Amino acid sequence: MRNLVEGIHRFQAGVFGPQRELFRRLVDKQAPDSLFITCSDSRIVPNLITQTQPGELFILRNAGNIIPPWGVPSGESAAIEYGVEALGISDIIICGHTHCGAMKAVIDPSEVKDMPGVAAWLGHCDGTRRILRAAYPDVTGDELVEMAVGENVLVQIEHLRTHPSVMAALACGRLTLHAWIYDIAEGSVHAFDPDRGQYVPIEEAGHGVKQEPVLGRRRQI
Repeated sequence: MRNLVEGIHRFQAGVFGPQRELFRRLVDKQAPDSLFITCSDSRIVPNLITQTQPGELFILRNAGNIIPPWGVPSGESAAIEYGVEALGISDIIICGHTHCGAMKAVIDPSEVKDMPGVAAWLGHCDGTRRILRAAYPDVTGDELVEMAVGENVLVQIEHLRTHPSVMAALACGRLTLHAWIYDIAEGSVHAFDPDRGQYVPIEEAGHGVKQEPVLGRRRQI
């Protein structure tokens, strides 16, 4: 706790003071462009990774960067709806990471046998577990964890699409979804490129996993 208190003092003196005008502007409103959904893992620091300032990133964190499908009451649903409807978010990123403990438990549920709350929460990764069993039957160990991380982000993207606010924004073409993986050891980010069907270095990736607008087509029917 002492290091946290000391950190607050350093923040007030070295960060808040020199940027006082920025923080004053943030009193009235926030206007982030992106919702960044990632794991609670202490090694993942979204603003540090993306080099964003306060007010630029709306952040949602939980164990395993999981998004329950629509209809499951959760804080995740509330944050997504608020971000899309109230803040006008234009991009949603789901960012998994290497060496993820949640994905290790998806592969081996015995790791959370004494944590019923965690085990129940990981039920939202059942699609991930089934994909691993069907698509990677001969993969084991760290390589399987790596596969789990990538597949889980894509599964959670599909869960995200079931939320009505997301559906509407995608249909209007005002929202883009992104699937990322952060490598803890390398500090690098890979993004899923739908044209190539794989994760690639973020600078080589396309523009997310955007659903084409359909409202115009509907009007013509």
